[in-house]
Amino acid sequence: MILESFQVGEGQRPTVLLHGFLGTGRNLRSLATAWSEVDKSRRFLLLDMTGHGTSPRLPPGATLATVAGDVLETARAAGLQGPLELVGHSLGGRVSLAASLRSPADVARVTLLDITPSPIPTQLSESGKVLEILRAAPPGAPDRRTMRTELTGRGLSGPLADWLLMNLEPAPDGTVRWRFDRESLAEFHGRVNGEDLWAALTRPGAKVRCIRGGRAHYVSDADLARMESLGCPVATLPDAGHFVHVDSPEALLRWLTAER
Repeated sequence: MILESFQVGEGQRPTVLLHGFLGTGRNLRSLATAWSEVDKSRRFLLLDMTGHGTSPRLPPGATLATVAGDVLETARAAGLQGPLELVGHSLGGRVSLAASLRSPADVARVTLLDITPSPIPTQLSESGKVLEILRAAPPGAPDRRTMRTELTGRGLSGPLADWLLMNLEPAPDGTVRWRFDRESLAEFHGRVNGEDLWAALTRPGAKVRCIRGGRAHYVSDADLARMESLGCPVATLPDAGHFVHVDSPEALLRWLTAER
């Protein structure tokens, strides 16, 4: 399945940036632009993963491997050649690991942005809490302001509500409606959070690195120790939360551009 995508940079080193749950490729545009200015050798592909943004919806029973296959197919259709470097935030990181297991020859390296190969416990899933509020919201509204009020009234912060509103699209009757299928995303989220992806770090030739937010809880100290024991370097940005690319963009860029 070919996904919606765009490119940044004119180099030949193929690098795919994958957003988190409920996001789109646009979420990582600033990172791609800044990274491209520092490293002219790279060509970045940013896409809306399956079920997100303007890409096709998730098929029934979709897994991380399903989405990973769509990512790889899209990268090749976009003209990226040779082994790919996959950089994924949250869900995007887990899809990157799944891609390295599905097609090891196509993946040169995986970079995880605040996510673990371990199954994600329900109580630690911030995206799960956001999803429940999103599912409780109406399917549409007269305008974005009305939907924003709806979301903040249910407990979401203003910035988080504004981020979600990027997924609204105009309807023929002049209202706005959600672009994605909230129920299929909820079903997918519940299933893939339980996947164990440690095999992506133990397979022969695996090359993985990780950076975590010091104020986040997705990558535990136990995960850190296990990853490092398997040859996966892990760094911590002490002032960042889960959205490391938003909270500490300059520190993240320095870490990304330091070859490891």
